[in-house]
Amino acid sequence: MAEEVTAIEAIGEAGLALNELSSRYWQFLRYEFPLNALTAGEPLDEPTLFREAPSDFARRADVARIFHAELGNISLASLSQKDRITYRLLERELTDLQDLFATGSHLRPWLLPAGPEFNTQYFANLTHLGDVAQAKLYLARLATLSDYFRDVQACLDEGVALGIRAPKVVLAAAAANLKQSAQGDASRTAWCAPFGRSPMASQATMMGLAQDAARIVAEQIQPALQNLADHIEHRLLPNGRESVACTEGPLGVEFYAFWVRHFTNLPMTPDAVHTIGLEQVSRLEEEMTQVAARSGVGGDLDSYRRFLAEDPGFRETSAERLRERVEALAKRIDGKIPSILGHLPRSTYGVQSIPASASEKLPMAYAQPNPADGSAPGTFWINGLPDRVPTYSLVSVTLHEAWPGHLMHIALMQEMTALPMFRRANFTKYGACLEGWAMYCETLGHELGLYETPHQHFGQLDMEMWRACRLVVDTGLHAKGWTREQAVQYMVERLSLSRNAIEAEVDRYIAMPAQALAYHLGGLKFRELRTRAQSRLGERFNLLQYHDQLMAAGAVTLPVLEEIIDTWLDGHAT
Repeated sequence: MAEEVTAIEAIGEAGLALNELSSRYWQFLRYEFPLNALTAGEPLDEPTLFREAPSDFARRADVARIFHAELGNISLASLSQKDRITYRLLERELTDLQDLFATGSHLRPWLLPAGPEFNTQYFANLTHLGDVAQAKLYLARLATLSDYFRDVQACLDEGVALGIRAPKVVLAAAAANLKQSAQGDASRTAWCAPFGRSPMASQATMMGLAQDAARIVAEQIQPALQNLADHIEHRLLPNGRESVACTEGPLGVEFYAFWVRHFTNLPMTPDAVHTIGLEQVSRLEEEMTQVAARSGVGGDLDSYRRFLAEDPGFRETSAERLRERVEALAKRIDGKIPSILGHLPRSTYGVQSIPASASEKLPMAYAQPNPADGSAPGTFWINGLPDRVPTYSLVSVTLHEAWPGHLMHIALMQEMTALPMFRRANFTKYGACLEGWAMYCETLGHELGLYETPHQHFGQLDMEMWRACRLVVDTGLHAKGWTREQAVQYMVERLSLSRNAIEAEVDRYIAMPAQALAYHLGGLKFRELRTRAQSRLGERFNLLQYHDQLMAAGAVTLPVLEEIIDTWLDGHAT
């Protein structure tokens, strides 16, 4: 009896210590990453949104080291299963903060396609101004953005001083994007848009604050963006590299290894990822050939791709018509969700077109989650250039980005109040889990009866091939000496995307090494787990229960997700 009491006390002490450390870690994250706190519904009152100076990264690594030592003093064996998961995820995040700084990743800030201008516009798109106090705080936040742009420049310059040189193709495109954002009528920019969306937009006080916002944009934000663009174009670009591999230069190999590990959640080498990619490309080519044969168009796979690329019937005639078509499809999908998920989120979402000026360098679509405080809906952004979005891919991309994909997945995470706050708010750090679920959601279109034509089925396989090619191309560029043109040509020969779209994709892989690896590797794991569950449970397999179990895991690494599902199966397979 005494031994049982001692064991219970030990579990309680370890769990309390972990909860206390998790809480302090979240407060640390709130300060260090204010935008994350804002999206999580727990913003600080101060105006700063971005802390991205070199000294900020050094401070974070130091604090993470201290937290890591404290975590090591907590007995993992004494924790419940739920707390063991929290322990492992906290350990991973603290290790990543230290490794990010150690590999000099902060000296290679992402500039393309989601550079600093995009990050601030993303913040603006999230903002809801319900009263004057919120509007004044928003103005104060706008006034801090020029400091953020200067911090990004400081990181770039410190990297150059250490011998880090970025590829010219990335620098040139980043400078062009920054200059584009620095131009135009300030009052019509994304930074001023929250005032137009406000329910108080027509009131005199709010109209005056909107004018103040336009002045901040015109006098501070746009000039700061122009200065950063000029610095990149005239100071960094002339000394940039013609080559594209991130493994070149100081800490390059360590840098890529870290991001491969981070984005895949797996201890895989670039060579291993490359091999899986080649295998997946081969499998998908066979499946696509079979669909092409059933299409009724005739000819081989290459001929079918040309037909899809050249037939104007597979492109909408305007951004507005494309958006309306996506809205109708999204509504249709929403009606089918209760057949595959038992627990649905309270939040909702809308569909909007990405401005044409930004669409060229952005993907086909992306998801902007709703703020956790419920102050605004989520947004499914669809590219504003119809030529970039073939209609036979609309089912796949909508399942991926909206419901039941990213927007639903994240909304459900935000409602998991039993989990530590850092686990609810840090979903962006678990790309293989998020993208894996979204990739898996694309395959659910078959069960939901959404792939009604061979063209739409081909669109799903084409999207999957796109992600499989990423495994080959990303590792080819950064670990196997591939040139940009070699990567472009590899994808041109295997995808129905336009060459311009493929070039933008390849530039993304060059600018954001390893990020694109999360998708297909995550998707394969989710499909593997479904197959395992069906095999073990047989006729007792229940799709709603299985999906609810996946969703209840929240944002986790792939190994942790596998452990959760295996534990669940152990309790249901007998």
